[in-house]
Amino acid sequence: MSSNANTIPSESPANPVAASGWRWAPAFVLAFVALFPAPGYAEGILVLGSLFAIARLLMTKFRGGAELLSGPAWALTSVLFFAYWLPQFFSSFDAINSAGAITKVLKGLRYLPFLWLAASAVATPRNRDVTFKGLAIIVGIWVLDALAQVLFGTSPVFWGIDALKLVIDGHRMCTPEETAALDRLSGFLGPCNLKLGQVVASFSPFLLFFVSQRGTKIAWIIAAALIGVVILLAGSRGSWITYGIVLLLSGWRVLGAKGLLGIMLFGALSLVAMYFTVPQVTQRVDRTLTALTGDNDGVDNALSGRGRIWSAAGCMIAEHPINGVGIRGFRDAFTQCDPEPGSLEEWGEGPAFHAHQIVLEILSETGILGLILWLMGAAMAIRAWRYAPAYAKQRSLPAMWALVATVFPLNTSLAFYSTFWGSVTLLLSALFVGALLARDQESA
Repeated sequence: MSSNANTIPSESPANPVAASGWRWAPAFVLAFVALFPAPGYAEGILVLGSLFAIARLLMTKFRGGAELLSGPAWALTSVLFFAYWLPQFFSSFDAINSAGAITKVLKGLRYLPFLWLAASAVATPRNRDVTFKGLAIIVGIWVLDALAQVLFGTSPVFWGIDALKLVIDGHRMCTPEETAALDRLSGFLGPCNLKLGQVVASFSPFLLFFVSQRGTKIAWIIAAALIGVVILLAGSRGSWITYGIVLLLSGWRVLGAKGLLGIMLFGALSLVAMYFTVPQVTQRVDRTLTALTGDNDGVDNALSGRGRIWSAAGCMIAEHPINGVGIRGFRDAFTQCDPEPGSLEEWGEGPAFHAHQIVLEILSETGILGLILWLMGAAMAIRAWRYAPAYAKQRSLPAMWALVATVFPLNTSLAFYSTFWGSVTLLLSALFVGALLARDQESA
């Protein structure tokens, strides 16, 4: 598809000098994503970005920000933040781990200025082009790096990061035990951080959108296939569902209904072929098929113990229906709500850390009040999309696809109130809002 047809002329900000200071916003967003393998450094970039945003706003007495983002963009970005943060605040009043919950609430405030910064990173044509193109390149590197691991047994990116850390402090990123226990594709995140599938699936829309804008349908199909191979070998079945949603949203637009149906058929045949040739895929499919036995043990095995976790989440919801057990309090409440105390866990030793499902996580940790606030935020985002003009929807498509696939409620998930996945979710929401409600005008 040609990008020329979708080029939108921009409205110049009334104060170019004030707005020019925000040209650094894409750099913060891209550095944050690129540093995912080093969570401490990524967190440092997030904090620096927040401080930068606050400093820019204070220097211009908030006028520079008003020149950059539209009023609705500022409002919706803030609303989505508070839909995420207020459930933490209300759940901390009587949380099981009150000290940890209160600390989490206070630290969560750092996300708000970073969301303003992330929204500004896609608020002008120049910034948006740099940010979306940069994210596409980063995802492309992740995919090629993972394919190199398939061919050579080692991720070049992680090897480089690991070697650098060894030189700096004499320690490796992962322990020998974690490396030896690796049973799936780990890619740039390494064997001690097995989130490759979910991260690549959630950010894949940026690469697919980039290819669809600048390449042919064949190029999109090749890119989609390579991403799919990586996600399958990464072994997370939740990421398979996430990527399926991405393919549905992106493929429908690029290929149409018939073309998408053909791709889905090809994908199903490829999965069958990999089932007979790739041990990681065989193991996950076999485990999934145990659910067909019809008994509780089979279902729980198919869900990798999540049936037991979800039963515990139901217990927490029943005992703390209003504001939950507190953010990240799931592990503390699990022992009391474990339906099978003393039996061996599917996931290993120790309590479950979170509910592994977005709705159950919100209800168990923040209660009905938290779910209401999340739904209010979702309703505001959907309303903004519904009433946005076609050209605004077009420029926000990759961020919208990524956000929808990531928070899809009928899927297993990482912890949305963890530092890592929470920041990823908020970042995607800010990119969506910033692009959808930018100041660009439709051509006459």
